[in-house]
Amino acid sequence: MNRLLRMIGLKIPPPLAVAALLLAFSSGCAAAMPPTLDAAVARGAGDRMGGRPVAHENSLLRAIYARHPGPLWLAAGGLTPEGRRLIELLQSAARFGLDPRDYAAGSLAAAAALRSGTALELKLTRAAIRLVTDLHYGRVDPRAAGFELPPRPRNLDVAAAVTALAAAPHVRAALAGIEPPFYHYRLLERALARYRLLAAEPGLTRLPPLPRRNLEAGDAYAGVPALRRRLAAVGDLPAAAADATVTPATGVLDAALVDALKRFELRHGLAADGVLGPQTFAALTTPMSHRVEQIDLTLERWRWLPPFSAPPIIVNIPQFRLFAFPTTADRVAGMLQMAVIVGQTYPLMRTPVFTGKIRYVVFRPYWNVPRSILDKEMLPRIRQNPDYLAKNHLELVRGESDSSPVVAPSSAAIAALAAGRLRLRQRPGEDNALGLVKFIFPNAHDVYLHGTPAHRLFRETRRAFSHGCIRVRDPVALARYVLRNGPGRWDSVRILAAMHGRNAVRVELPQPQPVMILYGTALATEAGPVDFFADLYGEDRRLAALLRRHGAS
Repeated sequence: MNRLLRMIGLKIPPPLAVAALLLAFSSGCAAAMPPTLDAAVARGAGDRMGGRPVAHENSLLRAIYARHPGPLWLAAGGLTPEGRRLIELLQSAARFGLDPRDYAAGSLAAAAALRSGTALELKLTRAAIRLVTDLHYGRVDPRAAGFELPPRPRNLDVAAAVTALAAAPHVRAALAGIEPPFYHYRLLERALARYRLLAAEPGLTRLPPLPRRNLEAGDAYAGVPALRRRLAAVGDLPAAAADATVTPATGVLDAALVDALKRFELRHGLAADGVLGPQTFAALTTPMSHRVEQIDLTLERWRWLPPFSAPPIIVNIPQFRLFAFPTTADRVAGMLQMAVIVGQTYPLMRTPVFTGKIRYVVFRPYWNVPRSILDKEMLPRIRQNPDYLAKNHLELVRGESDSSPVVAPSSAAIAALAAGRLRLRQRPGEDNALGLVKFIFPNAHDVYLHGTPAHRLFRETRRAFSHGCIRVRDPVALARYVLRNGPGRWDSVRILAAMHGRNAVRVELPQPQPVMILYGTALATEAGPVDFFADLYGEDRRLAALLRRHGAS
């Protein structure tokens, strides 16, 4: 459409002129509609609008006009109020974290100005189909992004949703039942509007270079006025403090600024020490447009999730955090949360994104050393140091069960281990790599939740240390949550007794516990500010590239 307009010598109207164009069109021109829309739909009219069509789009068109035989957006006088509202909605798709270009919003407004009749009617309906589908399911398949999330059932009645949208006096209310039902999705969508305004403020993230590597409380800094404005803009510093007069006494990192820096650092996954160093400076000077993109991408990932059918455990990989919800509503009240350690950034050691169900818990587990760790790490140490096995409570076994016979170490046994005829495992105990409990949700990756003897690692802010499994900071609290429905009564006393007993204890869950291992770099909080996290595995870059290709196709 844009190309056609240029060929005939017309300029594409800028967004600010669209309202006037729509008003002029709707007030004066007659809609040149054929006697019926059936023939136009059958020949695919209006399908050359750019973007990627929805699956079965023509079938959906026919279903829509079977429900509503006449035009949805046009009348004898031109665009109806519903048509104007739809175009305005498409142009403002960015407020949902979507791209208006995916719905040809600019060319639709231009077509309205040119009085395009039937083609415009069908293009508007196609755009509405795509908007409704994108809001409900997301724009791309999560599997294309390498996320092993089950495909959502295509149970939305898109035709009914579009006709309801056309009839709704309030478009926003009509979309409420289409968007994901999650509380944190709505919080993040509301925050998006605020961050778009911040992205439009010139110079908000520009700060003078640091005079030295680290600035601490009491240090002078030429960027104090800009730093105050920056921290106040995102709610980490009271707004009144942003306009304080700068004097030699106030042009320093005072107590209020240091406290604000700590809040900012905590929200960005940094050590909350109030020191203005390289990492904090980099986060402060990250363009707000990048923060907007992080929110957009996380909203897209929320759309991939089905409504929770049971209270879930969610691990957010780049946040290094686990959340266990008491109900199917993702509210903070009553929620258990704790720090976790996730997989390293090497491709073969990353924690994958997938869903599963915890089916049993094992107290005092063996650690069966994975083949990859055995070959790359364990065998060289065993061959170099004959005492390595005994020192680390490791043993060779023949067979796959916990009761498999132990084989005495020898050169022949080590050769059999290397050849795969024997297994290596670590005996239960305080030093076991899995800690004293593991939570098993069977999956192809052999990834699970477990404790750890390396508690010191939880002092780090960037906790990507594992080979893919997820180590939890408070296994007792997690066991209490997972076993809250039995079998039997599992309180802290019983859990600790099982963890420190003499034998392994396996507890089957009467109802499997849903687990979601997810990836989002932006999280809106009930208090208002948004927490942002580093793109640990580069998944934001990958998804952004996918979405660009989606819009260009």
